Amino acid sequence: MFPSSSTPPPTPDFAPTPDPLTPARDITHAHFQAGDQVIVVRGVAGGELWGDSMRIVAPSWHTPTDEDGWRLRDATGGAQSFVTAHPRYLVHLSRSCPDCLIYLRAMEEHLLPKHAGHEALIDCRWYTTTALGQLVHVADARAGR
Repeated sequence: MFPSSSTPPPTPDFAPTPDPLTPARDITHAHFQAGDQVIVVRGVAGGELWGDSMRIVAPSWHTPTDEDGWRLRDATGGAQSFVTAHPRYLVHLSRSCPDCLIYLRAMEEHLLPKHAGHEALIDCRWYTTTALGQLVHVADARAGR
């Protein structure tokens, strides 16, 4: 379903697609635990969802939302090996969880028809990383944070 995190994905095409699902997702901090492998869905690749695979390291305050978040480690490193994210951005990879499966199915139903027939890696540009290493969804971005 997702490209391997050990192989860097090709430079994605940009395809702005609204994300009505993530901002409204009601997932609490307690849903995840240190050690869980998660993914942050970023778009579509070859007719499947695509995203960044990471491991949860420790609880952390998510400044852009002023809520409990998680410190994540990206095993591939890249520009930033560690980021902090809000729980609603995360989806379990390390275990089957009904809440995450429902969210993934909804994302598939929303995104895949919009990008049918495109084989390129498509980044919907929902996330940015702040100078403080905070992963922020466009719906949560606040000026000066």
